[in-house]
Amino acid sequence: MTPVLYPALRRLLDDGAQLVEVLPAGEYTEMHLPGAVNIPLKILDAATTAGLDPARPVIVYCWDAL
Repeated sequence: MTPVLYPALRRLLDDGAQLVEVLPAGEYTEMHLPGAVNIPLKILDAATTAGLDPARPVIVYCWDAL
């Protein structure tokens, strides 16, 4: 795992990285980054990530105000 600041995130996304939000669906619906897909952490496994392209980097994020 590597923390990524916004400028690097923007470059990664521009180069085709996939963005995954891991909060529950309700929180994803409330607010998420454009282009992000939702795979809640509690169900994150091989089956739920099967739709991700294994040839492209994956950026996983969680926006939680705790």
